[in-house]
Amino acid sequence: MPSLILASSSPRRQELLQRLGVPFEVVVADIDETQQPGEPPTALVQRLAREKALAVAARLAGRAVLAADTIVVLEGAVLGKPVDAEDAAAMLRRLRGRPHTVWSAVYALDSATARQAAALNQTQVWMRYYDDAEIAAYVASGDPLDKAGAYAIQHSGFAPVEHIAGCFSGVMGFPLGDVAQVLRAIGIAVPREAAAACQPQFGLCCQPSNAIRP
Repeated sequence: MPSLILASSSPRRQELLQRLGVPFEVVVADIDETQQPGEPPTALVQRLAREKALAVAARLAGRAVLAADTIVVLEGAVLGKPVDAEDAAAMLRRLRGRPHTVWSAVYALDSATARQAAALNQTQVWMRYYDDAEIAAYVASGDPLDKAGAYAIQHSGFAPVEHIAGCFSGVMGFPLGDVAQVLRAIGIAVPREAAAACQPQFGLCCQPSNAIRP
């Protein structure tokens, strides 16, 4: 039985964790992800990552759990997952040709030892000026419907991002440098370096944020 549980149904997070060579199983957390009144975006994303991990740990005592959450923030407003195709198209029009911030939080805990660690990753993203026809075709593909901000940076057909300052895998929702660091902080062996996991596909790898808390 793997020593680690990934509290996420995201195929992107599962694929990225596999790149680190860490054995794991998936147990999905079922929590309310509603932003609380007056809650800052950074507090929201960190709370959701923590609550996902705690929800799964409460069901499976004595196991190590890793969870993550990602939000897109445009001029202080959080853009979550679109509710439907119309909402996805509206988000993509708002983001078009403009910069925004992607925040990805990771949280790991080992309930057997009470060790825990967390990190918060920030990346600035500049979107290219895609046209309405491109938006319509991308939305029709169904790809944006399960993604914060209604886009995937790695989508080769739509390719919505012009450039970034920060972490490519963080924009995907799973900053590998931070993931490796929090796992090691709770005693989970990480066989591969994050750079080795990132570079074959992305051509670059980001340094961990160092926002680790015991």
